[in-house]
Amino acid sequence: MVKKVSEMRPGESGVVVNTRGEGWTRKRLLDMGVTKSAPITFRKSAPLGDPIEVIVRGYALSMRKNEAELVDVELSGAAEVKK
Repeated sequence: MVKKVSEMRPGESGVVVNTRGEGWTRKRLLDMGVTKSAPITFRKSAPLGDPIEVIVRGYALSMRKNEAELVDVELSGAAEVKK
């Protein structure tokens, strides 16, 4: 199941499958290590939901919610729900 990082819940983890965006925003995400195949775990969010904290490549990273919406993650161990 693919989700945006902004849609993840605390404790969910997976692998980055796509980093969208343009210009400096995309470059900033890539410079922070949010690249394809990078392991990522949602740790927590601020009381109002922005910023959020994730673990990427073994280190804690805080990112804005609008940045988190640009990162697609394939959740690990997630079963597909058929309708």
